[in-house]
Amino acid sequence: MNYLESKKQIIKFGKKLGAKNMTPGTSGNISTRADENILITASGTCLADLLEEEIVLMDMDSNVIEGTKPSSEKGLHTAIYKLRPDIGAIFHCHSPYASAFAVSHVPLSKPIISENVFYFGEIPVAEYALPGSDKLVENTIKYFEKNDAVLLANHGIVVCAKNLKEAYYRMETAETYAQIYLNSMLLGGAKDLSPKDIEEIYALKKAATC
Repeated sequence: MNYLESKKQIIKFGKKLGAKNMTPGTSGNISTRADENILITASGTCLADLLEEEIVLMDMDSNVIEGTKPSSEKGLHTAIYKLRPDIGAIFHCHSPYASAFAVSHVPLSKPIISENVFYFGEIPVAEYALPGSDKLVENTIKYFEKNDAVLLANHGIVVCAKNLKEAYYRMETAETYAQIYLNSMLLGGAKDLSPKDIEEIYALKKAATC
């Protein structure tokens, strides 16, 4: 099976992430479902300058089918796909604003922007573990039962969605929310949406998914 189009999409969104400084250096990784398998960026690659041969095809047990060494976070990607059949793409980024909350162990949970309430509800912080370790997977996967984005303590952020395009937009939304939240602290703190406002947003989301 030729997954050329999916690889082109990964390269495209890798460049977009790099252009917005969400994956500085060789940080971050991207994956997407490829039938019963996964396409994932290779270990040590720069997403801003990603090449087709730097995208690895592997199975759901992280066995390489085609390509080089997959990202060290492959275990987290496969765990999310196994837990969530609705998820088709995953982005892991070290974006500056979301990572600022991650290193401070502060969840992105204040309901101050309608988009964040609509798409995420909240973005919790998973307990720290060594990047790429089984413990990181154990500490993080439980949060994806009810969330589409999770901060990794002292590390970065993971966002998932049904496809690469939607995952990219959600990553942008999460990073912008973190930036606005942080900037609002300089002005004395943001004012929360009211419970009624939040209820209306959830009703809108429910109607949109029906």
